[in-house]
Amino acid sequence: MRILTIFIAIFMSLSSGSIFSKDTTSQRNIDSLIITTSRVLLKRTLVPNSVNIVNKSKLEASANSALLPSLGREVPGLFVTQKGVTGFGVSEGSAGVVNIRGIGQGNKVLLMMDGQPQFAGIFGHALPDVYVASDAERVEVVRGPGSLIYGSNAAAGVINVITHRQMEEGVSLRGRFMFGSYNTQKYLLNSGFSKGKFSGFVSLNHDRTDGHRENSDFRITNGFIKTAYNFSKTFKLLADFSVAKTNSQNPGRADKPIYDNIIDILRGNASISLENSNGDFTGALKGFYGFGDHYINDGYFTGEQPRSMMFKSIDHNYGLMLYQSYSGLKGTTVTVGLDYKNWGGRASNVPIPTSSAIEVELVNKSVSEFAAYIVAQQELFSILSINAGIRYENNSVFGGEWVPQAGANLNIFKGTTVKYIFSKGFRSPNIREMYMFPPQNPNLLPERFFNNEISILQNFWGGRLTAEAAVFLITGENLIQFAIVDGKPRNINSGRVNNRGFELELRGRVTENFEISSNYSFLSMKNPVLAAPERMFNANIHYSPGKFKLSAGIQSIKNLCLSIAPVLEMESYTLLNASVSYSDKIKRLGYTLFIKGDNLTGAKYSINPGFPMPGAMVFAGVNLDI
Repeated sequence: MRILTIFIAIFMSLSSGSIFSKDTTSQRNIDSLIITTSRVLLKRTLVPNSVNIVNKSKLEASANSALLPSLGREVPGLFVTQKGVTGFGVSEGSAGVVNIRGIGQGNKVLLMMDGQPQFAGIFGHALPDVYVASDAERVEVVRGPGSLIYGSNAAAGVINVITHRQMEEGVSLRGRFMFGSYNTQKYLLNSGFSKGKFSGFVSLNHDRTDGHRENSDFRITNGFIKTAYNFSKTFKLLADFSVAKTNSQNPGRADKPIYDNIIDILRGNASISLENSNGDFTGALKGFYGFGDHYINDGYFTGEQPRSMMFKSIDHNYGLMLYQSYSGLKGTTVTVGLDYKNWGGRASNVPIPTSSAIEVELVNKSVSEFAAYIVAQQELFSILSINAGIRYENNSVFGGEWVPQAGANLNIFKGTTVKYIFSKGFRSPNIREMYMFPPQNPNLLPERFFNNEISILQNFWGGRLTAEAAVFLITGENLIQFAIVDGKPRNINSGRVNNRGFELELRGRVTENFEISSNYSFLSMKNPVLAAPERMFNANIHYSPGKFKLSAGIQSIKNLCLSIAPVLEMESYTLLNASVSYSDKIKRLGYTLFIKGDNLTGAKYSINPGFPMPGAMVFAGVNLDI
């Protein structure tokens, strides 16, 4: 409660006098427009959803290649599991689970790139190692269900990575090298080009580390290319392709190490879209295709023999999206859309090269979904905005699902917005749950979640300072759980959830070169949920005197649930991170020298049970820009 008291004291003292610079006009209302909640750009004060925008400068300040860890510090109520120096991995012991307001286990938070869903076709989960900070222009995070627009997997929220597009005429070139603890190395090279109607961006990242434990090495190479061509003021064509190659090893629990648990993954995604914008009408026709090729050796424990078989899967996730928005009448925006998705794949156990065993197919299935939706927004008398929509989604396995949403925004004073929203989210059962391994059940129904939320958004001094508070209640039904039915293991729809809590956030630019941000969240759960802390607090400061930049951040986690059975195990910890950088220029070459430290106090903690996190770590590097 001490942290909550501090927040209230700061909030109440703001009206006593301006401590903030009056010379930061260019920073006012930064990132006030969002696109994820309705597929068209709208002001945050006009949409009922709770949305966070993490811009490029915040992502770059962390010097992380992976994008998700930065979000865990910038977004209240969002928690990301980790298990080592870098990399998340897949399979047993993997990390990268994203929970929003205590919901997220089992792919209930949808990760997207430019509005396109990204998940593995068989297991349904996102691949967190694919998302690279250097490819992002900004990230929009919807806290609460987003199934009205995006359907399945957006049950708890949406993370939309909006990728970089070269806007300035000419050529840009950027590189980075970083080295640090546990032989961790990170390399980055990207380039942008723009001339006339054509623009392009290409990026290459490589990360590697020996890890802080034996047999915990990790390697990944990411590539991304994006092009855009403006046919006219009305139409433009965009295309992109991303690929990630991962090689990693899982050391297992500290008290039960595993050997040869090797993961080899190739994932890619391609998309093409035709966008239109001519005043009253905006929209797009988008097609996307994602694929994955996984090889996993499940390894062996002490006293066992190496395995003669390994897991192999080839999956897909493709679809088409068509939507159009009309805003010809004053204060009115109507969006209609159609979606088609197909996901699935083939999985089998295959012999290792030296084995004479025979391949055993585990599954070869695909599922299709077709949906239509409409959402309308109406402003009334400049103080009230109402929002409502409905979606119908038909799944080839379980049939139809209706998804309603309604909300309102009341701008009672200048700079003050009060919001209310009711939203429904759902998650379709994935291929693994329905058709793979002994608990499978082809008769599963979707998990359903219902969110009621009230929030208040307050801007001070022309947007130089923003405070936000939200109170929510989330109930859920039909959660897929493991049970013994007639003496056999089986997945069934039996679970329920009842989560309630509140979130506080404060952001401000004190002067032109001094910025602060902090957030606090409290979560009360009727039933404990893994990787969902009861309390989270984050605070960050950025100070830029001249050519130097100093950053520091603290994260406090209380009552994080590590395991539920056989005994309830909780974890609490506090982390301190800091960085210093110096930037200058030699003719056209700009450079930044930096050093950063993570977990500087050497806190001992775990996020995944049995996987102790590393202690204090130090990294140094250089950024080059032309």
